Amino acid sequence: TPNEYIQWRYAGGEDKEGLLTENKMLTAEEKERMASAQKIQTADGSIEQRVVEEIMNRRKAKNGYEYEIKWVSLGTDKNSFLERDQLVQMGFEKMVNRFDEREALRLGTSGKALTAKEVERALGNMGLEAEFATHNRIKGLSGGQKVKTVLAAAMWEDPHILVLDEPTNYLDRDSLGALAAAIREYEGGVIMISHNQEFTKALCTETWICEKGRLRREGEMFTEDVKIEDPNSVNTIGDGTESPKVVSDSFGNVVKVQQKKRLTGKELKKYKKLKEARRKRGEEVSESEDDE
Repeated sequence: TPNEYIQWRYAGGEDKEGLLTENKMLTAEEKERMASAQKIQTADGSIEQRVVEEIMNRRKAKNGYEYEIKWVSLGTDKNSFLERDQLVQMGFEKMVNRFDEREALRLGTSGKALTAKEVERALGNMGLEAEFATHNRIKGLSGGQKVKTVLAAAMWEDPHILVLDEPTNYLDRDSLGALAAAIREYEGGVIMISHNQEFTKALCTETWICEKGRLRREGEMFTEDVKIEDPNSVNTIGDGTESPKVVSDSFGNVVKVQQKKRLTGKELKKYKKLKEARRKRGEEVSESEDDE
């Protein structure tokens, strides 16, 4: 059933389907490299050959995270903290990424138990009634009900970026309206691959169009972050309006964009709320962002 599917997918603190993607599968060469001994400098300054067993934990460092490493055949009192860059250089990038994803899932689902009742509620929020969510097999559902099941599963871990491939397929008019409203209110980023231009143009600020072997971009093109500055420091032109900023996108096109300098009190409050949510999810938020 949809309920059982979501419970299976996230049991054990990981997204089982995510682990099956090609970029997360270890190659024979990577497995061999990870099983080899690494030269490690111990706390007393000596150099030892050690083999990584697993990542146990992580802690915030000045420029990122440090990861607690359990070594093969050594007790936990011999654990070491290594920086991410060092582990990546040693060939453990996929292991580090997997640990980071487990932490993101743990933080994203904090306060949300993986129980039949909680999953049924999540499916209900997507418009799938309890009768179909808990008491019917997925193979017997309609196309629209399957779409709702997949959306509920994707949103279970509260992702900050959601990628939707043809999300409008099989959905009726009411469901399309509900999906559009949800995307507008969603505080994360959304990427949609769709042939439904009416739906995407109503929601997306930028569109990438693949046509005849070429990529064309339409809409607003944000090529750099917009800084939040003192309202009194806004550059204006003769009529008192804000002057447009000329930038070049990644294709070399020169584009004039209206630089946003001011935030209302409500917008600033929302901005701070988003930053706090990012911190709670374990993301890196530099203190300098408060001045931008």
